[in-house]
Amino acid sequence: MINTLLKTALARPVLIMLLTLLLATAGLWQASSLPVDAVPDITNVQVQINTAAEGFSPQETEQRITYAIETAMAGLPQLEYTRSLSRYGLSQVTVVFTEGTDIYWARQQVSERLQNVRNELPADIDPEMGPIVSGLGEIFSYTVKALPDAKKADGSAYNPEDLRTIQDWVIRPQLLKVPGVTEINTIGGYVREYQVSPDLVKLLAFKLTLDDLAQALEQNNSNVGAGYIERNGEQWLIRSPGQLKSLEDISQLVIAKRDDGPVRVKDVADVAIGKQLRTGAATQDGNEVVLGTVMMLVGQNSRTVSQQVASRLDEINLRLPAGVLAEANYNRTTLVDKTIQTVETNLLEGAVLVVVILFLFLGNVRAALLTALVIPLSMLFAISGMAANKMSGNLMSLGAIDFGLIVDGSVIVVENCLRQLGLAQHQQGRLLSLKERSAVVLHATKEVMTPAMFGVFIIMLVYLPIFALSGVEGKMFQPMAFTVIAALLGALVLAITFIPAAIALFVSGKISEKENALMLALRKAYQPLLALSIKTPLLVSAVAILLLTSALWSASKMGSEFLPQLDEGDIAMHALRIPGTSLSQSVQMQMQLEADIATLPEVARVFSKIGTPEVATDPMPPNVADTFIIMKNQQDWPNPAKSKAQFEDELRELVEQIPGNKYEFTQPIEMRFNELIAGVRTDVAVRVYGDDLDVLAEVGEQVAAVLAAVPGAEDARMEQSAGLPTSANT
Repeated sequence: MINTLLKTALARPVLIMLLTLLLATAGLWQASSLPVDAVPDITNVQVQINTAAEGFSPQETEQRITYAIETAMAGLPQLEYTRSLSRYGLSQVTVVFTEGTDIYWARQQVSERLQNVRNELPADIDPEMGPIVSGLGEIFSYTVKALPDAKKADGSAYNPEDLRTIQDWVIRPQLLKVPGVTEINTIGGYVREYQVSPDLVKLLAFKLTLDDLAQALEQNNSNVGAGYIERNGEQWLIRSPGQLKSLEDISQLVIAKRDDGPVRVKDVADVAIGKQLRTGAATQDGNEVVLGTVMMLVGQNSRTVSQQVASRLDEINLRLPAGVLAEANYNRTTLVDKTIQTVETNLLEGAVLVVVILFLFLGNVRAALLTALVIPLSMLFAISGMAANKMSGNLMSLGAIDFGLIVDGSVIVVENCLRQLGLAQHQQGRLLSLKERSAVVLHATKEVMTPAMFGVFIIMLVYLPIFALSGVEGKMFQPMAFTVIAALLGALVLAITFIPAAIALFVSGKISEKENALMLALRKAYQPLLALSIKTPLLVSAVAILLLTSALWSASKMGSEFLPQLDEGDIAMHALRIPGTSLSQSVQMQMQLEADIATLPEVARVFSKIGTPEVATDPMPPNVADTFIIMKNQQDWPNPAKSKAQFEDELRELVEQIPGNKYEFTQPIEMRFNELIAGVRTDVAVRVYGDDLDVLAEVGEQVAAVLAAVPGAEDARMEQSAGLPTSANT
């Protein structure tokens, strides 16, 4: 089969060139639509169930809501495990399925169980499934803020309530229409609401109850249709509009009738526009803002979706009130573009190095260029395979390709073809015709095809065991193995089709039958070493064993980690205050913290999420904040030679001077992965199980102390399990 393919390639070289061009075109087209991200998506298949339980203590939430939902999920097909979190007013149950489970099928199974468990939950408790996102889902965030001199139509300044209203009713609905966006998570500001504050003394005087007031509000806020009538050949719709439109409408509602007249809402209560109690806030550069986070649907192209969101946000800004601005503060496109640039740089540098090295050793520019073409062609072949298997491109997969391995087979073929062509020209005493060159190339390629193929196959075999990995490690490394094997396979096909045909077709000039000066010099230096090695095999073996032993000893002293840490460029800092710290106090402390961080010249901006956002994908108590420090490009730093690690040390020294805070340092994507996979933000977590909360807290403190003493451990702490002040009124 290989011989037939080789003969066909040399018999129809123009056809091979056209097919290669077609392959390259298909690869370029696939590359334009290939999902690209910075790192592989290692999130497990999971469904989050969030339940708002206003007024429920953590213990009540656990007993009456979380336990019921978690128990109802037991026995689901392909269920791996469940974990839960119960906070004041919020229950979150995470249902994790086995790898390979279709996420939509999994959500359907969870939805069916939720329908059955609703009857067991307290009244007005409605569990909801979280958005269909992964650890790479938070691709874009923006702040809604007003310029210092911005004024509303009545001349007053914009407040957080106004900004939240603009976010909820103007910006969010338009961004949700962007293809690939599944949710816009909002935090910060205040949700506007109509508030009816009853006067209990007046209610008692009129012999009314709170239920009477609530019933009047509920029953007098609807429109009623009564069909239609026909009159004089016309059809008239009959409607009774009763929807409340203003504070005055609410105030005039009748609650009951007395002999001296109706009792209206205004007689027993104050009606005003107020603010809904909030569970979270957002700040940026020391000021309170409204923050929106764009969440991408699983499987979409983060770069494409981010670019479309940024474009739509620019359009929205043109229609916002004067002085109000929605400004991007985190865009995944920046990191993805850096990843693509890294891959492109590696590709270009690899091709240049191959051309230079081959020219130095082969002495033929055309042959060197033809061999270098195997690099991009093999990459495009691999990208086509990735697209066909619905894999995403990232630094781990695309950056793992070794260009030396790719061109190995082609170099062997090219070198032997040039040597045989040079000898044939020397024997004939003239340049060879295309037919003669094809015959020589066929013979030369056959000579080295077997060792070239075996060399490539051996490299492929090295990567095959990676496909046996499962779970997180499988998701991380299998795309890399697939890409390398696909690129090697493409390079092998090119080595037995494109390279022989191109050599026969394009290498038509004079070829020296002798080795060039560089090869002669290297051979002259190598021959004595080879002769010495043959004469003293025991000495050579002893030296090799000694080097191997020393290398193994050195390797045993090296540290190791499961995954290489990608430098995302930005920093995520987890700020923790004393349990029981109010949201307003946390906001004040966070604004002071941000103001200090913003003074660092390497920082472009800093923004934070405090507490729990509207969609509780990442629930936090009010005393905890996620702080995102967006860095300037390193060339714009006052000292570009400073490393990120040095900056982190300076940052840590700065923030630790601020009293009342503890910190954990990580990166945005890394933190999100840790949250979704293990339910914690750190790299290593130790779970302690038991029934007695006091004993658990005591053991947890002991474990934290042991972990803090481990060399290399930083930010070791025990997660809060108690301490929220509670006032019980009976």
